[in-house]
Amino acid sequence: MRAESDAPGESELTDRERLAIRIEIAIVLTATFGLSGISAALSLLDSALAPGGVGGRTVALNASRSDHSLIDLLFQLLGVLRLAGWAALGLYLLWRSGIGPRLIGLGRFRPHADGLPGLALAAIIGVPGLGLYLAAHAMGFSVTIVPSALDEHWWRLPALILSACANSFAEEILVVAYLITRLRRLGWTENSALFASALLRGSYHLYQGLGGGLGNLVMGLIFGRYWQRTNRLWPLILAHATIDAVAYIGYTALRGHVSWLP
Repeated sequence: MRAESDAPGESELTDRERLAIRIEIAIVLTATFGLSGISAALSLLDSALAPGGVGGRTVALNASRSDHSLIDLLFQLLGVLRLAGWAALGLYLLWRSGIGPRLIGLGRFRPHADGLPGLALAAIIGVPGLGLYLAAHAMGFSVTIVPSALDEHWWRLPALILSACANSFAEEILVVAYLITRLRRLGWTENSALFASALLRGSYHLYQGLGGGLGNLVMGLIFGRYWQRTNRLWPLILAHATIDAVAYIGYTALRGHVSWLP
């Protein structure tokens, strides 16, 4: 594993440089997942105070935005573009500091070295994650999650796949590679940076309830540690995209046909 401090040409930070990195992190998180975490926490509090409690709420992850098919498609694509912009922001800021995509594990995709671990991570996280959600929902600790509430348009399947990929790139680049790398540069230990990354991931999933927040915190710990030890980001991106795509498409296919799905 190559830490950021090992990059060519880097030296001890001055106070001004340290302050600049802190400000940069604050701006990035305010514009992206940090603000989403605060919003999700407020959503959880609002659900808890509602008459039906957290278990009485329903949240749609991919919902139609318009009755007009073309306008709805454009709304979905705008959401994908926003997430792609977040991912690009993280990559650009790292590149500006001398850390290109290859140094964070986004070099050439290797099917054997990246594909197989990615699918394994998807299974390790996805299957227990589904069980945790069903258990938490049964106990009233989770909202009812509707992975896809899109109307039946010809573009629904590709839109869901694009959404899964956009979520994956944005979260793994910003929450894992960008944040941990920048915290390393500030002198944080690997464990402290890992926990901060996982805590952020859990925070912006709190709208799903405590179960969703806890499950994603654990996912963040596993994903972050894997990246710290291997410096390969592709497996995380593939795993995350696979988990989301299976959830979105699987829900669409199984809704109304199985009794165990809320």
